Amino acid sequence: MKMLVVIGLFVVGCSASSIRQQRRFPDDFLFGTATASYQIEGAWDSDGKGENIWDHMTHTNPTVIKDQSNGDVAADSYNNYKRDVEMMRELGLDAYRFSLSWARILPNGFTNKINKAGVDFYNNYIDEMLEYGITPMITLYHWDLPQKLQDLGGFLNPLFPQWFEDYSRVVYELFGDRVKYWITFNEPREVCYQGYDWFTMAPILNATGIGAYLCAKHLVLAHARSYYLYKNEFAGDDGICGITYAVTWQGPLTDSEEDEFAAELLRQADWGLYSEPIFSEEGGFPKELKALVDKKSAEQGYPRSRMPEFTQEEIEFVKGSSDFFGINHYTAVLVSATEYLEEHPVPSMYDDINIGTFRPEEWIPSASSWLKQAPDSLLNVLLHIKNKYNNPAIFITENGWSTTLEDGLEDDDRVNYYRAALENALDALDAGVDLKGYMAWSLMDNFEWMQGYTERFGLYEVDFEDPARTRTPRKSAFVYKEILRTRVIDHDYEPDSMTMTIDEGH
Repeated sequence: MKMLVVIGLFVVGCSASSIRQQRRFPDDFLFGTATASYQIEGAWDSDGKGENIWDHMTHTNPTVIKDQSNGDVAADSYNNYKRDVEMMRELGLDAYRFSLSWARILPNGFTNKINKAGVDFYNNYIDEMLEYGITPMITLYHWDLPQKLQDLGGFLNPLFPQWFEDYSRVVYELFGDRVKYWITFNEPREVCYQGYDWFTMAPILNATGIGAYLCAKHLVLAHARSYYLYKNEFAGDDGICGITYAVTWQGPLTDSEEDEFAAELLRQADWGLYSEPIFSEEGGFPKELKALVDKKSAEQGYPRSRMPEFTQEEIEFVKGSSDFFGINHYTAVLVSATEYLEEHPVPSMYDDINIGTFRPEEWIPSASSWLKQAPDSLLNVLLHIKNKYNNPAIFITENGWSTTLEDGLEDDDRVNYYRAALENALDALDAGVDLKGYMAWSLMDNFEWMQGYTERFGLYEVDFEDPARTRTPRKSAFVYKEILRTRVIDHDYEPDSMTMTIDEGH
């Protein structure tokens, strides 16, 4: 009997190892990379482009950026788009996710003036991708609102949903014949909390405790208007439209009910505020968070809740308005109801929920203070979304790792991070998650928002001192290319050389 047990353990061990080596991504699984317009395009005022909120902030208040830089030139993709597509071909990408600069197409934000040069740029970019079999995935809004609209209140103006629908119509009419994958908004929390409730993203409004909630309502309504416009008039039989959230895995520090509830409150504040109205069966803002904000607003002397109401008609309109759940995932935090609590302004969203967060020291750090490699964090997120929202179609629309310029081209930490994340993606597929694709962040180094050029996320290094903005592949680019070529994660693979070529068979 002992011998049988030992043999059984031996067989299971070999089988698990063998399965891990042989697991394969489906042929129709969409592999790509992602970027954002302000971070790579440059040409900030070229050819009729209007000013956006990042142009305005970095020019009028440059000290808010760590190295006092800006995106005026960035990676200069406006003039280097053919090289960008060549890099996509070198990697063998199935798809490329990028965003449009609203102010490049509509200089003052409104549709009375369409900038032909901006339209030509995006047409050329899209056509160059399609010529080589690369599927464009377009994000309508990745944080760079036209300044003229911000002067009118931006997302806090109740007319914003109409402005966004008008912009969407122009874009769908211009590019919808060739582009079949659309994302309305990238990371609503970063738009609404960091930009309007706090001061860590443009337009640094710092309207604590009110800005995020009001912005959330208008953003969600704007998304739904854009979604139905696309589905009713432009999608045809094969076009899809969704929205993308930043989803950090937020698990309880202990197995206590209090810590589990604290973790749920943080999820509701960070992304449930924007996902519940669209993906939940009930619709509207998250119930537990709403009850808490209502209660605290009354205690603080407000005549009504700081969180606005949806009408029943709005709830029904927004509910179900997405073909997929987009996930930007990077890291995790552990959440406590009693430990690691911090002081927050009163009122503010994080004072409303009053929780603490913790990252264990053993988690491997990146160049970004907020980003550590946490075990199985992507798998935890994917399983949570599957169970919470009845297994929606999911795209991982960003996932990546930061290094510094000094780390150079041998980016083994990034290689290890990607392999671990993609193993989690395979685990999720094995568990029945309806996962459709994976976009690595980022194709190349770019302007990393408030951190300027001090943090690098690119598979390709960009020389920002070179007027040509030369792009050079890092080791991670070769490893990612091999995964895409074989659809298998080979943890022993090492590139023979650091010279990138195009596989014409792709």
